[in-house]
Amino acid sequence: MMKKRYPLIILLAFSVFVIACEKKAEKPDEEMQAVEKTGGEAETAAYQVVEVTHGGTIKGMVTYAGAIPPKQKVAITKDLQVCGAVEHYKEDMVVSQYKSLANVVVSIANIRKGKAMDALGQTFELNQKGCLFIPHVTLVPVGKELHILNSDGILHNVHTYSEKNSPVNIAQPRFKKRITQVFKEPEIIRVACDVHNWMGAYIVVADHPYYAITDKMGNFELIGVPEGTYTLEYWQETLGKQTAEVTVPEGGTVDGNFEFAAGSGTN
Repeated sequence: MMKKRYPLIILLAFSVFVIACEKKAEKPDEEMQAVEKTGGEAETAAYQVVEVTHGGTIKGMVTYAGAIPPKQKVAITKDLQVCGAVEHYKEDMVVSQYKSLANVVVSIANIRKGKAMDALGQTFELNQKGCLFIPHVTLVPVGKELHILNSDGILHNVHTYSEKNSPVNIAQPRFKKRITQVFKEPEIIRVACDVHNWMGAYIVVADHPYYAITDKMGNFELIGVPEGTYTLEYWQETLGKQTAEVTVPEGGTVDGNFEFAAGSGTN
């Protein structure tokens, strides 16, 4: 009697094994679907390059409501032959006689698709000349090379202060005319020279091409913007960040004028 049960027991055990294997085989497919879904969502969240055929323009001037701050002369204490060739003034608040603000970073905060990144340019440079960083605020796309030049023929030092990107602290002696850095995360990075403590600037790492820096008269322009409603961000190193909403019509131009209140903003 016991001998007759062995085939039945073996058959039941084999059936359990086959069912378990089938369930195990299903898991990779489920996991793959989850990975594919996650990848798709990540792709959707990222900036997408599309053809913008009838883009609009955001154009404006950034001004300051407070009193025009007096120019503050900087004391030159080192390498006087090179650094002292011209007078230096603080650049943290450059306000014209018309109360317009230079070096304000204007960007669209909530844009998800639009023109290609090469709209920002092909090469990106930050120069050390006359013991100043030129320009005071420079744009570079995420993942693109920023060429940092030493045109002074003396020792400089490039020291960055950032939250998302790895910090940089590199000596740049007179024979090292060019160094190259790449930043992988979007943020505004403060840069200094430890050799000449009055030298300071900002690197704006951009994850889309809709960034602009106001000129000496406070003017800026963002072109090729897809039709829609957007949040504009205005960032100034002393006054901090403010926002405003704009609606861009297809093929039209919208006013992006903005005024910083005296002492306003959060960094």
